[in-house]
Amino acid sequence: MIHFMDRSHPHRGPWPRAAASCAIFRNGKVLIAQRGKPPLAGIWSLPGGHIEPGETAQAAALRELAEETGIEAELKGIADVVDVIMRDDDGTLRAHYVITAFFGIWTRGDARPRSDCLAVEWVDPSALSGREMTQGTPAIIQRAADLLERPAQ
Repeated sequence: MIHFMDRSHPHRGPWPRAAASCAIFRNGKVLIAQRGKPPLAGIWSLPGGHIEPGETAQAAALRELAEETGIEAELKGIADVVDVIMRDDDGTLRAHYVITAFFGIWTRGDARPRSDCLAVEWVDPSALSGREMTQGTPAIIQRAADLLERPAQ
């Protein structure tokens, strides 16, 4: 039996792990990526991934964006920090990620699927319903869009 506090199980941890993602906008549309690898292969999400040791969350978000989509962006801020906790049917912890979700604007590059992505697409944030997405992604996108629309203070 694996106990929740056992952070050293060789197949399950150590948990939680730090990750970063980014909601990048261009002409009112946000870039989403269809995951190509488990967990959640085939599901749409924001580009992102794990933070390397010694790497900042912001640098990780930009690195993952370039690796997965081929574009570059200017990050404007943090939309949210979320916990993604996945459990097996028996309740065993399968994964726990703490994700810093940034938002920003496209600066250059043609979006195309690379590395861990099956597809990438620029979509209107109001057109996300009906698309299978990772938990919380539509809310993060909406918050990011709202933050971008706010006048600078």
